[in-house]
Amino acid sequence: MTGFASPQAKRREVAGRRLTLMPRRLRRSSWTLRLALLGVLLLVLLAAFAPLIAPHGASELNTGQPVRHPGAGHLFGTDQLGRDVFSETLIASRVDLLIGTVGVAIPMVIGVLIGLLSGYRGGVVDAVIGRIVDTVTAFPFLVLVIAIVAMLGPGLKSFFIAVSLVSWVSYTRIVRGQVLSIKQRDYVVAARSLGYSPARIALRHILPNVIAPAIVFAASDFVLDIVAGASLGFFGLGAPPSTPEWGVMIAQGQSLILTAPWVVIFPGLGIIVVSFVFGVLGDALADRVRHVEA
Repeated sequence: MTGFASPQAKRREVAGRRLTLMPRRLRRSSWTLRLALLGVLLLVLLAAFAPLIAPHGASELNTGQPVRHPGAGHLFGTDQLGRDVFSETLIASRVDLLIGTVGVAIPMVIGVLIGLLSGYRGGVVDAVIGRIVDTVTAFPFLVLVIAIVAMLGPGLKSFFIAVSLVSWVSYTRIVRGQVLSIKQRDYVVAARSLGYSPARIALRHILPNVIAPAIVFAASDFVLDIVAGASLGFFGLGAPPSTPEWGVMIAQGQSLILTAPWVVIFPGLGIIVVSFVFGVLGDALADRVRHVEA
């Protein structure tokens, strides 16, 4: 009959349209992803070689040049103790990128493994883990982190412990939901019928297919950890005052915000730039995952 297409023909037509549209979308996504990865690489290189690039030491005092305006001798000016703000901002990036990396890596490993266990085993195990996750997520992230750091004492070690105890629940929720959606698929059932152990099935057959959303979330979580670390540094609960860190620099320069705003502006811009780059990376990774799943 003319004018009516079979379901098979319609599916072929939709598939053809998808093939013509996908390359253009993938090209846009890939360029964004490449630029984001390039930005991350530049940030890492700047942090790694900061002591060589910085013209002055991070804590090098020069009482003869306090609160100098940005200029040729001091690109970002100096603070109230004569320290070069450019050098201090550059070297502080090492600490802040470390905060983001460790603050993501430990919770991600813990959360992914617990999410695998919860989603694959189900039953009582899933119910117990679910109640723990609900309890942790009932409290605001930053409030709970500050409370734990206050109990353990200020310092980066306490911050890493606090973030690890709080952030893993997000990864667990993501991975558990993915595991529940695929654990009854044919390849998992086939692996189970071949007598593979639950650990082998979870780690070798399920994990590679559920890890992508967790990696996408990790880019956004990196930004959250950077902001949290700077916030705790501002309140004296994060990095020690003698450590170059953007939050500490903002706290030490807050009294100069009207007379010498560059002391606060440039470390604040450091937080904004890193957050922007990793935010774009997260969006590009999310687009890539959606395109692959489509």
